[in-house]
Amino acid sequence: MNASSESVSNSAFRIPHSALFYFAPPLLSMAAMFFFSTDSFSATNTGSRLAWLLSFLPFQLSASSIEWIHFLIRKGAHFTEYGVLALLWLRAFRGNHAARWQLRWGLWAFAVIAAWALLDEWHQSFTASRTGSIYDSLLDMSGGLTALFGSWLFGRRKATREFL
Repeated sequence: MNASSESVSNSAFRIPHSALFYFAPPLLSMAAMFFFSTDSFSATNTGSRLAWLLSFLPFQLSASSIEWIHFLIRKGAHFTEYGVLALLWLRAFRGNHAARWQLRWGLWAFAVIAAWALLDEWHQSFTASRTGSIYDSLLDMSGGLTALFGSWLFGRRKATREFL
């Protein structure tokens, strides 16, 4: 096999580094979040589904326990989904740069998820069975900030090991 045929076969398996490759995942994630902000996923609807699911446990839970579990799941989902979204935006803004973690990427990622968190709650204020809450937006932003900080720490730790 000569050098030219080897480079052709390697390029056939190369992942494209286009803007779509980096920006599609966070945009698709935001589209899914928009769908989950509808009445179909209101606390009333998800609460009844959770109660049905928990009814299969070999022991009985009180209504207040089910409400508490439901609350924790919903708030945990807010925190987690915005953490993942922040990391997806960080990846999008980083693109194919080989440089270490840069503050501007993190700031852009945080700006996008903060704006989206506020828009998401504003959108929910227009649905019949949901209400917009600034507290949920703050929880969303804290999830994104936590993920970005964790990513920065991981990158810093990795850079320190490479230096040693």
